[in-house]
Amino acid sequence: MSIDKVVLALHGAMKAKYGDKGLATIGKALRELIAADKRRGVATSVIHLDDADEMSGYGGPTPAQPDARAVKAAIDRIVAGASPHYVLLLGGPDVMPMVPLANPAFSTTDGDTDPVVPSDLPYACDTPYSTNPNRFLGPTRVVGRLPDVVGARQPTLLAQLIRAAARAKPRPRSDYQASFALSAQAWEASTALSLTNTFGHADQLQTSPPKGPRWSPAQLAPRVHFINCHGGDSAPEFYGQPPGVEEYPVAHRAKSLRGKVSAGTVVAAECCYGAQLYDPADAGGEKGIALAYLEDGAIGVFGSTTIAYGPSEGNGAADFVCQFFIQQVLGGSSLGRAALEARQKFAGARTHLDPYDLKTLAQFYLLGDPSAQPVSFSAHALARTKAFKKAFADTQDRTVRGLRRERLEREGRHLAKTLPPLKPADAAPAGKVAATLKAMALESGLDAAAPAASFDIARKAGSAQRRIHVVQGRRPAGSPDAPVGRIVALVATEEDGQLLHVRRLHSR
Repeated sequence: MSIDKVVLALHGAMKAKYGDKGLATIGKALRELIAADKRRGVATSVIHLDDADEMSGYGGPTPAQPDARAVKAAIDRIVAGASPHYVLLLGGPDVMPMVPLANPAFSTTDGDTDPVVPSDLPYACDTPYSTNPNRFLGPTRVVGRLPDVVGARQPTLLAQLIRAAARAKPRPRSDYQASFALSAQAWEASTALSLTNTFGHADQLQTSPPKGPRWSPAQLAPRVHFINCHGGDSAPEFYGQPPGVEEYPVAHRAKSLRGKVSAGTVVAAECCYGAQLYDPADAGGEKGIALAYLEDGAIGVFGSTTIAYGPSEGNGAADFVCQFFIQQVLGGSSLGRAALEARQKFAGARTHLDPYDLKTLAQFYLLGDPSAQPVSFSAHALARTKAFKKAFADTQDRTVRGLRRERLEREGRHLAKTLPPLKPADAAPAGKVAATLKAMALESGLDAAAPAASFDIARKAGSAQRRIHVVQGRRPAGSPDAPVGRIVALVATEEDGQLLHVRRLHSR
């Protein structure tokens, strides 16, 4: 029998966390999902990566206590053997590990403090395990994660989310016409551009300040939420910022979502740590906003595990990948396909990826069932004819999905072959480039004497030498107890000693 969707779990980790009773609760919910998927024309199979019987056709089980390397290898074997259209990872990082990719933007002095980026991107790629993000420039797979609560002892939320995925159904495009759009006031122009690119206007944009964090049910009722605010590590809030001021008022709270989120809501959050899964014990017992959204009825959240970036005006980095995701959802893509298409579109729009592009590609991921389709697809009139329905009564959905996957795999492999990797370099910026960076750093409130981190872009023999130079630093917070520390980065592209391009990014 063909398998359309694989739900991947680790039996040992789940049992250690929830016990036999908890496993029975999860198993019952999964059976409901399998039955619901069958009614939708999706053949779903649950595979425990550490179960010898279930993995017998896929090269054998993972070790008793598998790490990300073993999990990645097992997923690669399953995809090679079953060719599923959807891959659903079950649980948070304490029961289904993420790959700790090295952060190319990490600074040991004053700047980006994330040494690694916990990532699901490698699971969406057909290249072998590595912690080098350059190895995963061409994603080919439709992957999502249905999370539970890190550190929990009862599987209540996980079972709830599995059952919600079973009940999910496409809705008319008109149900997703309105949006709840929230931006730090300092980034109003950037967010307005993202909304205009996605909806054709930015009429529904709210900014913090002056608005938030008390949002009414009517304000949160729209089924698309697009959020461009500050976020903090293990924080249950998002924060606003007035222009030119180092103040960060609370803009959005996890606990304020309760009872206000419409079923089927899709969220894209540009914020730092916008989809981070942490132990609520680290935040006074409060879950993160991403989990709170899912718990209250959202069907999918697309966000970052770590510090994310974008410009104050114009678009870049987090702005692009989030708007690409929402655009694909609105076009009728499943959540997982929208995430894959967003990654491919983001990477494919560039001649090369600088350190912040690489980090963006690695850190944004999907929380939700990748097969869920929020917006119904409008088929051609031919598909409604009797002859068409008779010809494709049993195969149409899978055949069309297969053709789409073939195209997406081709796109991903092309990106993997053609995008040049980024390698750390000892070379300093050329004289004129260094002088320009120093002047821009001074005007940006950074230490003008800060050294640049340099990278070579590996290109074909005979091509001009192209390098990336990064100067980054932290803006001082307005008060010692400020919830976020704002990072500003200048990214310069140099070719044969000439400055080609410079952009300035701000941590979200």
